[in-house]
Amino acid sequence: MRQTRFFLIYTLFLLVSCARNIEQERRITVTIEPQRFFAEQLAGDLFEITTLVPPGFSPETYDPTAQQMAQLAHSRAYFAIGQIGFENVWLHRLKENNPQIVFYDNSEGVEWIEDDDHHHHEHEGHHHGSVDPHTWASPKEVRIIVKNMCKALIELDAENAETYQIRLNELLKKIDQMDSFLKDSLVLSGKSFIIYHPALTYLARDYGMKQYAIENEGKEPSPEQLKQLVDRVKQENIRAILIQQEFDKKNAELLMRETGCRLEIINPLEYHWEEEMFRIAKILADE
Repeated sequence: MRQTRFFLIYTLFLLVSCARNIEQERRITVTIEPQRFFAEQLAGDLFEITTLVPPGFSPETYDPTAQQMAQLAHSRAYFAIGQIGFENVWLHRLKENNPQIVFYDNSEGVEWIEDDDHHHHEHEGHHHGSVDPHTWASPKEVRIIVKNMCKALIELDAENAETYQIRLNELLKKIDQMDSFLKDSLVLSGKSFIIYHPALTYLARDYGMKQYAIENEGKEPSPEQLKQLVDRVKQENIRAILIQQEFDKKNAELLMRETGCRLEIINPLEYHWEEEMFRIAKILADE
């Protein structure tokens, strides 16, 4: 009797560890929601994609929960977006704690923008990260990101290489359509806009726009900097102030009252990348 019981327990143990291994085989963890969108377009039902930084939190400052750390251990691979605050702080630790996980950098080969010369700040100041991480707001950089993802998926799962390649080509078509739409909407406008946190730097670069950030290096603006922004609005006929939902609206609302600009809530971390890019483009073109 005792032997049978031992055997049952042992079988259960085997089943659990097999299930665990299977689970680990088919899960990829990514840092932010737009990455999950791209990865799901490519992986379909071949991998389950999990996002570490949940919606509504800033990937500049997020700390993962103990539960997330435990879940991460079941991943086959981790896809990093590159240079964002969360990864600068945590990636090293995640790698150390999970030697069984393959880590990929989705941003390999992107054209980084230095963080001190692109926000059109009216004052000196250098960002601790030294490059702007928000590459996924640029179709040009997204093309590189999704090609890197596809390469990683093929490395992880060579037998489905053809499927990933076909899906990559479909996804690249969508990205090209977005690029054309943004060119049509934005390039001729040559517009300037004010944004609370400088999340659209790459978009501004690619379509000939100017982005002025209210917040700099995560710091609140001084009264002098706010005054300079008010002057900018008048000089450059700026009509919209953009802010992400996770930030404090106080300074943006102050500017809105001072200038008569409208305040628009945007979410560059939205899972539905295409929808949000359309929305942001319409807000910017509408000015």
